[in-house]
Amino acid sequence: MEGSTAAKTVLRVAAISGSLRRGSANTGLIRAAAEICRESIPGLVIDHVDISSLPLLNTDLEVPGAGAFPAVVEAFRSKIRSADCFLFASPEYNYSISGPLKNALDWGSRPPNCWGDRAAAILSASGGSGGSRSQYHIRQVGVFLDLHFVNKPEAFIKAYEPPKKFDDDGNLVDPATKEQVRKVLLALQALALRLQLGKSAAESEV
Repeated sequence: MEGSTAAKTVLRVAAISGSLRRGSANTGLIRAAAEICRESIPGLVIDHVDISSLPLLNTDLEVPGAGAFPAVVEAFRSKIRSADCFLFASPEYNYSISGPLKNALDWGSRPPNCWGDRAAAILSASGGSGGSRSQYHIRQVGVFLDLHFVNKPEAFIKAYEPPKKFDDDGNLVDPATKEQVRKVLLALQALALRLQLGKSAAESEV
């Protein structure tokens, strides 16, 4: 979707890293995605949503009957609601989703669900599997959240195998991996635009 249609519609991508570590390769993927969008994908803008200050999910923190959340949670939920689509970049922890990302997904799902009916894509930089099992579990959670995931291409980045993919600060330096990320972003843009077009057509028939 590098043509005129993509260029005319600006899509805001809420991008979330599932790692809180300084020098995280997955946070580096989000920085790389933002740079790629600025340089070569008109109409796609990455907004990194920091989840490091979110408390662990505890519904006692909500105001009963009022739908009110702690200020930091409400700020997070507001960013999710205002996004056109989503990008997740997360490592694999114990064959599954990282704790910080699962916590963010859960806070966003508290009624009313903030995630629903929008496109999403996943990147993962991890060990031997490249994060494939984590991605599968994120997709499972996304079914309940009513997210529409990009199926192809996939990006399972084996962060610790040669050639070197990230520098010591977690910045993506490998050209081949950057091209993988670019292809995922183009697919996300295309899916998000198709969903928007479908919604517009449905609304015009009402």
